[in-house]
Amino acid sequence: MTNIHNTSIVNADAKIGKNVQIGAYSIVEENVVIGDGTIIHPYVHIKSGTTIGKNNKIFQNSTVGEDPQDLKYDNEKTTLVIGDNNVIRENCTLNKGTTAANKTVIKNNCLLMAYVHVAHDCVVDDKVILANGVQLGGHVEIGFHSTVGGMTPVHQFCKVGDHSFVGGGRVVLQDIPPYILATGEPLQYAGINTVGLRRRKFNQETRTLIKSAYKLIYKSNLNISQAIDSIKSNIKLTDEIKKIITFISNSDRGLI
Repeated sequence: MTNIHNTSIVNADAKIGKNVQIGAYSIVEENVVIGDGTIIHPYVHIKSGTTIGKNNKIFQNSTVGEDPQDLKYDNEKTTLVIGDNNVIRENCTLNKGTTAANKTVIKNNCLLMAYVHVAHDCVVDDKVILANGVQLGGHVEIGFHSTVGGMTPVHQFCKVGDHSFVGGGRVVLQDIPPYILATGEPLQYAGINTVGLRRRKFNQETRTLIKSAYKLIYKSNLNISQAIDSIKSNIKLTDEIKKIITFISNSDRGLI
């Protein structure tokens, strides 16, 4: 049964699913969709143009779907799209897109801890964890099942690859390829994300191949192009190795 607190303000044009809870003093504007089973805690502001899927939990004082903090933004109609089963903790600020991509996307089964900021045109893939105080600049892409440690800013247009782990309190200025551990000051490759990959049932052979690829990229005297050629010639081209090659080939900001 849907339960909307009598002090909340819900626009008549908002589409509210079944078994939704909207807490005290929350505001839901027009042109908002909230899927079944989602819980909106008190003092949440959900702005026009936001679509929220099923079974999400959005905690108090978060602002969801606010206008981009981008001087080029001129009130164009853009959106924030949130998938299913996400937990968005206190004081998060999630902005909608600009004409560059028209939307900001947070997919499914993510945990955004307190004070996370997701800027315009970002894409946060499934099962991502953004720890307390992570700040994503515009157009950032966070890959599947990756984790960014607390108080870490990610520069605009940077990409974090699938299954990577970024240490807390770091500064991300370049792309972080998949399957690795990134830490240190300045941020650098610190081996593959062995613990995460084991937990996700990557077998020993796969982990060894990934490690061998990154030895050529980071621990040899080869430049990036030479390292990629060597990987293609000397390492079995599994799906994981192909993903590494594709990520590096598509990197705009260069690698950490």
